[in-house]
Amino acid sequence: MKIGIIGTGVVAQTLGAKLVELGHDVVLGTRDPKKLDEKKNMAVSLNEWLDQVKNKAKVATFKEAAQHGELLINATHGQISVEALKMAEADKVGPKVLIDTANELDFSKGFPLALASEDRSVAGKIQAAFPNLKVVKCFNTLAAPIMVNPKMVHNGDHTIFLSGNDAEAKGKVTEVLKSFGWTDILDLGDISAARGQEMYMGMWVRLYGSLKNGMINIKIQR
Repeated sequence: MKIGIIGTGVVAQTLGAKLVELGHDVVLGTRDPKKLDEKKNMAVSLNEWLDQVKNKAKVATFKEAAQHGELLINATHGQISVEALKMAEADKVGPKVLIDTANELDFSKGFPLALASEDRSVAGKIQAAFPNLKVVKCFNTLAAPIMVNPKMVHNGDHTIFLSGNDAEAKGKVTEVLKSFGWTDILDLGDISAARGQEMYMGMWVRLYGSLKNGMINIKIQR
């Protein structure tokens, strides 16, 4: 499958590398594809990443990544996600599925991080700004390594969440999750549930601060 990832940080690089490993045709979208040697936030430079994936992926502009992908992934910071997708001209790519991984966190006062907004979600803003897209919220409650390797925690016996308005789109994302090794996938409902997923980050950062370990997740017992 052709997959376009908007963003080039640790989440984008981690998801992109796993998708390449699984045989997908991946393009990472960045503001300036000429700046391949700059260190990314919590990640390696794009040249180093391309070496890691043995040049089986490409780096291009936001717009080129959005045009390339049958499936899109927003892996930008939540504060700039709508802006980045506007740069990608996501309103012109048709009814593609977009996985939104972003959280809108306030870094201005240091740790513990605060939620930047109490009354909206990044995924909800994206869906409102780009009604053509089939937005599915997923991956935002986890550290990047666990996203693609759930067995890192309790042999994979823990829960990942998704939400969105389109059942077929959520089915497509579920297949991606299963290919990563996820077995406990909980559908929370329509895109309004994304606010709950993002609010959970307030708890996640407190757990991280207490345990001094980000390789954590929760299991929903039912």
